[in-house]
Order: sequence, then C-alpha cells, then structure tokens
Amino acid sequence: MKKQIGNIVLTVVSIAFCVALAEFATRIIDGLPPVAMEMPSEMGSLGRDTTAGHLDEIPRAPGVDRALYFTDPPPLPNRTPVAKEWLDLDRQIKDHPIQADTGTSFLPWDMFKAWNAVFVGDPCKHPYLKAAPGRLWVYDPPDGKPRPTFRFLPDFTAPDQLVTNAMGWRGPPFPLEKPAKTVRIVVVGASTIAEIHHYPFSSPEYMQAWLNKWAEQKKLDVRFEVLNAGRESVNSNDIEAIVREEALPLSPDLVFYYEGGNQLDLSTVVNPVPQAKPQPGTWWERFLRDMAQYSALARRGESLMVGKEWPRPDYELKWPPGLSETDPDLTRKDLPVHLNSIMDRLDAIRGDLAKVDGLLSIGSFHWLVKDGLELNASRYKPIMFTLNVTYFPYRYRDLERLTKFENTVFAKYSKEHGLPFVDVARQMPNDPDLFSDAIHNTPAGVKLRGWIVFNQLLPVIEAKLKSGEWPKPASPDAPPLKPYKPRLITFDCKKAS
Repeated sequence: MKKQIGNIVLTVVSIAFCVALAEFATRIIDGLPPVAMEMPSEMGSLGRDTTAGHLDEIPRAPGVDRALYFTDPPPLPNRTPVAKEWLDLDRQIKDHPIQADTGTSFLPWDMFKAWNAVFVGDPCKHPYLKAAPGRLWVYDPPDGKPRPTFRFLPDFTAPDQLVTNAMGWRGPPFPLEKPAKTVRIVVVGASTIAEIHHYPFSSPEYMQAWLNKWAEQKKLDVRFEVLNAGRESVNSNDIEAIVREEALPLSPDLVFYYEGGNQLDLSTVVNPVPQAKPQPGTWWERFLRDMAQYSALARRGESLMVGKEWPRPDYELKWPPGLSETDPDLTRKDLPVHLNSIMDRLDAIRGDLAKVDGLLSIGSFHWLVKDGLELNASRYKPIMFTLNVTYFPYRYRDLERLTKFENTVFAKYSKEHGLPFVDVARQMPNDPDLFSDAIHNTPAGVKLRGWIVFNQLLPVIEAKLKSGEWPKPASPDAPPLKPYKPRLITFDCKKAS
C-alpha cells in the first residue's frame, strides 16, 4: 500500500515538475515574465505586416506609382523626452487605480488631456472623472458648451508616446495661419483617426507625405497639409463642435469625416436587449480563456482553438417597417443606429464649411465582422473580445447588417449633397492581421487604410487643382482662432463627500 502511494506521489510530482518546466520554457520562448503570477494583458492583436499581399488589390489613382506607398513621413520634430513628473504620475495611476462609478478605473492617458470645463463641472460629481488623482487639466470652451468633451494637451509628448502640436492635435507642428499655395485638409473622427497613441504615425501623416511627394513628382507649385483632429471616444456631436470651434478658423479646403463605431447602437432596433453573461461555447474554451491570464501554456492551448461566435440569447431585431436597406429614404425619422442625429451633425458641418468655402468628404467605416467569422482564439483575442464582449449580445450577422446600412446611408447622403464619398469599407481587406481589434488597425493596417483614402481622394484634389479652385488663401470669413490655454485644477473628493 505504501509503495502504491509512493508511486502515485512520485507520478504526481513528476508531472507537476514537467508542467512547471514546460510553463517556464514557454514563457521564455514567448517573451513573457518567467516567474510572474499573472501574464501581461494582451493590448491588441499581434498582427503581421501582410500589406504585401493586399497592396495590388487596392486601385491606385491615375498616375500614382506603387513605390509611393513606401514613402514614410519624417520623424516628428516636436517629439520631446517625457518629463519625469509625467512618467511618475502615469506610474502612480497604474499602480494605484481608483474605481469610478462607471465600474472602471481611471485610465492613465485620461490624465494627459485637457477636459472641457463645462463638461467636467464639479469633478467630484462626475461619475468617471471623480476617480482622477486629485487633479485634471481643463480648458474653457469658447462657446460655453460641453462638446467636444476634451482636447489633447498642446505641444506635448505624453507618457504613452502621443505627440501633439499647438492645436492639441496629433502630429507635427504647422503654421496656424494658412500659408500661401497650400491645400489644407483636416481629418476628423474618433480613435480610428487618432490611432493608438504609440503607433509611429497616423493615417493623416501618411497622406500628407504621399500628397507632397506626388506634388513634387508632378512638379506642382503647391504644398499639402493633412491635419489630424481625431480623438478617441468622440461621436458626431463632438466632431461637429471640433470642426466649428477648432478647424473652421484654419480655413480648411477639405474636411474628411471618418467615424462609424461610437454611435452604432443596436439597442435602437433591439428592444428589450436580453441580459446574459458573455461566455465561450464550451467549458474547455472557458477554462483556457480564464487560465490564459496565469499560464503561457494555456495561451498556447487557446491558440490551437478556432474562435467561433459565442452563444447568444435570442432576441428580435425590429427593423423599421418599409425601410429599404439598399436605397433608404433619408428623410425618415426612424433610421437605426442614431443615423438621423448623425446626418443632422453632418448638415451642420456642411453649413459651417460653406462659410469658408470648404468641402466635406465622408468615408465608409470598416468593421472586421461578418456572419460566420472564425478566428484564432488566442492570436486575435482582442478582436474576439470586441465582437463577443463589448458588443454582446448582438450577433455577428446583425453587426454586419447595421454597419452595411450605416455605410449605405453615408454613400447616399454624399450623393444627394454632391460630396466626395470615400468607400474605405469596400477596399479595406478583411484580414485580421491588419486589425488590433474589430475596429482599430495595427500600424500596418493604419498605413494601408491611409493609402486607400489617399487614392480615392486624389482625383478630387487633382480636379480642384486643375480648375484653379485650389490652392486658395485663407478665407476672410473664417472666424478668429480662439486661444487654447489649458489650466490645472486640483480637488479632494474625499473631503467633498
């Protein structure tokens, strides 16, 4: 009996030792901490640069050389070392997270924004900002309204490597007064325009480099500015205010609008929304998902699984009666996913741009979603998370349906108002290696998306140059640019309570 017990113990210990050794070796091979209790969180899909296999699939504008794609912008001249004070503050927030009423902790990058003072109000009464570490940068909006909710700090290199200019926009510095012989393009949108902060370049920066190289090759006496006014988490209401308050004083010749994720609210056509906890389909998938937080072996095991759509509770999608999905009546007041509100904001942007003889262009918005989509469960975990947790309980086919409808509305709106429409969604490859989640791109994906926009906008730009409409001087009707001077406020919500 003792011998049997001894054999069992020896076997268990041997197996445990082999598993521990395999775990240690896997961590070393995968570049993970060898002795940490928890694995680092996966911030985005790993992705590979697969653009070589897609570049020739994307139509080029007449006269555009394929080699132009490999022209990158110069390094940012306004990138500076991050101040030790900001690095320390960033670390403090990460190491001592404070829970907000929203159920999430205050995010470190939100510390390095200038928040709209009207939006903030009393920070101790704000459900999210009350969790800030006793201080915030704020600015006073010239129009006294709460949108946009924030701007990036000006002339700043943040701990997460975001680099801003005097406008608080991502990218290199530029003269606020529009120079002669300059075509000025402002790109507006949310996080898919601001891009993930540590990426080397955003799509507008690529577009500016390509346009100026193209002009040089054509021996045109013109310079292009492509300015990035995007920032994460905003919607059409914020974007309208950004155009009116920030872009309009700069006399833009063109404003390119790219946003379609932050108002894609399927609860507008699903009521009631069923309540359930998102879970993978099998106990084995759930086990590997949970253990992957602690084990490199579990991560490897998860990578062998095909990530299928997770089970959903049943619900009814209530489509407005008689609404065509291929040729919608834009005058209807019951369009899904807040499209009536979005078009109202687009109307306001068009009206504002008309004051400075500016042109609006709209892009279709690309999602990596389709009915029956299957992914590597580990490699593309952030994509799986977006589709199965963030947008739970909505089915893939319904997300696909509503994104297609949204883009159909954008296309028809553009046609009815004579606006250039850039069909990003039609040309962007459905390649998960180009996506960090279901909406955001990897650095390679950012560049490829910029290439798509560049090639579709170029015929419009070339026609304006040939007609003599562009370049043009700053509009005398442009409103004056209001000073942007963030100020630091301090508060103690513990005392306030």
